[in-house]
Amino acid sequence: MQADNDNNAVAAEDAQHERIIDSAEQAGTLSNSGSDAAERERLAKEKAEYQDLLQRRQAEFENYRRRSERERGELLEFAAMDTVKALLPVLDDFERALKADCEDKEYSRGMELIYQRLYEALKKLGLEPIASDVPVFNPHIHHAVEMVDTKDHPDETILEEYQRGYYFKGRLLRPAMVKVAVNR
Repeated sequence: MQADNDNNAVAAEDAQHERIIDSAEQAGTLSNSGSDAAERERLAKEKAEYQDLLQRRQAEFENYRRRSERERGELLEFAAMDTVKALLPVLDDFERALKADCEDKEYSRGMELIYQRLYEALKKLGLEPIASDVPVFNPHIHHAVEMVDTKDHPDETILEEYQRGYYFKGRLLRPAMVKVAVNR
């Protein structure tokens, strides 16, 4: 809004200068004398300054508009991130419950269906699991909670995944907690 007002003020002043010069030329009051030429040059210089100011303000406003649109888009895109992050422990609990032995097969099947529905809903929002078949430790996507000194496996090999890691729309949401082999 401020940029529009500034643009209008500069345009009005520019038009006023043009009218003064045109009316002076028509009245014959401007001649090629030194003072009139100096006044005309001063007015032309002032006009150029106002035009430069107007162009700069327009560019600043365009940059502001683009930046605010980009920020608003990012905010909308990642608004669900906190909610998904809050639901990850529930998803983990379901995974642990599904691994536990249960005598009642209908109960186990019901738990599995609930888990699948929750997982699919989170997946639609943008949740993506980190591939658990990655054999080598990567500090960008893994969190080593246990390091085992062993000669049976190559250095920095993942031996076990304790907790699955996730991305949210391509960004790391939670690193995977893993056990890593270390050769010392």
